[in-house]
Amino acid sequence: MRFKNNLYKLLALGLLVTPIAFSSCSEDRMDEINVNPDNPTDVEAKFLLADVITGTAVTSVGGDLNTYLSTYVEHEVGTHNQLWNAEHRDGEPQNATTFNNSWVGIYQVIRNARIVVQKTSEGGPQEGNYSTLGVGQILLAYNLALLTDMYGDVPYSEAFNPFENKTPNLDKQSALYTEVFALLDAAIANIPKGDTHATGGYGSHDFLFKGSNAKWLKFAYGLKARYTMHLLNTSANKTQTLEDVIEFADKSFANASEEAAFNVYDEQNLNPLFDFQWSRDGLAASKSIADKMIERNDPRRSRNFTDPDWNQVADLSTGNDSYSLLAPNGENEQVQYTYLTSTFVFSQTASTQLLSFHEVQFLKAEAMQRLGRSTSSIEPVLKLAIEAAIVNAEKSIAAAFAAPTLAQYGGVTEKSDAITAEKIDAYFQQEVKPLFLASPLKEIAVQKYLGAFGASGESTETFNDIRRWKALGENLIELENPNKFPLRLPYGSSETTTNPNIESAYGNGDYVYSENVWWAGGTR
Repeated sequence: MRFKNNLYKLLALGLLVTPIAFSSCSEDRMDEINVNPDNPTDVEAKFLLADVITGTAVTSVGGDLNTYLSTYVEHEVGTHNQLWNAEHRDGEPQNATTFNNSWVGIYQVIRNARIVVQKTSEGGPQEGNYSTLGVGQILLAYNLALLTDMYGDVPYSEAFNPFENKTPNLDKQSALYTEVFALLDAAIANIPKGDTHATGGYGSHDFLFKGSNAKWLKFAYGLKARYTMHLLNTSANKTQTLEDVIEFADKSFANASEEAAFNVYDEQNLNPLFDFQWSRDGLAASKSIADKMIERNDPRRSRNFTDPDWNQVADLSTGNDSYSLLAPNGENEQVQYTYLTSTFVFSQTASTQLLSFHEVQFLKAEAMQRLGRSTSSIEPVLKLAIEAAIVNAEKSIAAAFAAPTLAQYGGVTEKSDAITAEKIDAYFQQEVKPLFLASPLKEIAVQKYLGAFGASGESTETFNDIRRWKALGENLIELENPNKFPLRLPYGSSETTTNPNIESAYGNGDYVYSENVWWAGGTR
């Protein structure tokens, strides 16, 4: 995503205050050289917050991580170059270079979030801007959780003083999760206090909620629901943990209009999935997920796929011509412009979901089921989640048909009608409900899996779901790729070559297939 504003360019490049010592010339004179008065070297926390939000959406949530993980969880199939290698587990899943951009990018976002927190904390230059502080704490917690979810034990407490320590030690994931919850709890306490510093509030720089403290609070509670569920396998009191998930979910988003959707994309500022596919064409339509839709007579099967000539596929069923163009997971050829693709790869302006309303409702439904609540009490929660997920997918599909870049070449041709509320209700009553009554937990999981398929960056959380379910001994999502399933991501090459602590933990990278992260039953 490109920034049009000089300030945001500065922030995006990470050009914050950098002390440089000169041994000759007077310091006063040197300070005057190469100084552009129009480019600030230090900024208020509220300005930096815009970059943290954007970096979280574009780099942390919607970027390389989600693209690769969409193939691991079989939302998509990698069909060319590095994505084909990842699909076939040929080097990419364990190579330190594969996710280095994400490794570096997330650390940059964390660094900037820490600066927001420092500037607005006690003793900081904008002390008293409690709401801005709380928002910074939420975003810091979000990115820290993502970092450790993907990589396990990582440097954190020693990671941000490069002049004092160039080889920081790794913090344990259990300690990092303690920090994540402490940050969220602090944010929940700080945000209602408001911004009282003379520099003013953060509202005009809030690309997510436009300055709504209430929505940021609901976001924080939704994240507590997500992360509490991550820790279910480690809990000594699973009943209380599940009750907590429900409590946090109930304090989170009331409907989809409140969800954490980053939606500032346009013709120049591109949805990350579209950006990847448009430049590399490395993804194809997954046979695995299509089979799950066909099995359920899911109306999304006539909306979610497109042929190589950019015609939406409206007649996908087992054995027909369109079905033969689905890419077989882990057994596909390395080709381009041959298989079907998902319609979502054309969704140029679709939102990126940092946390969706439907995810929160699926978490609540899962917790209720695990607690043994009645199917009649779970059913409306599950239906609400499915409705919201389909509506979100329809928004992304509409974005594909309206994509401004594609319009120059004729665009994607729509071949089926949009999924209406009536169709969703019929689908739930006729297809989902019988499966739910027969196997409640499995159908909740499958519907959450189907709901995360799209252009919104939700494959990463699906990767977390699959790993935590496996940790509980549950194979709720049947994957068709015959190759080994990666259990985590390898450390970035920028550290494996410079930090002996990371180098030792990385080894040859094969640990990604054998060692779970701590919350999934591993030790690191």
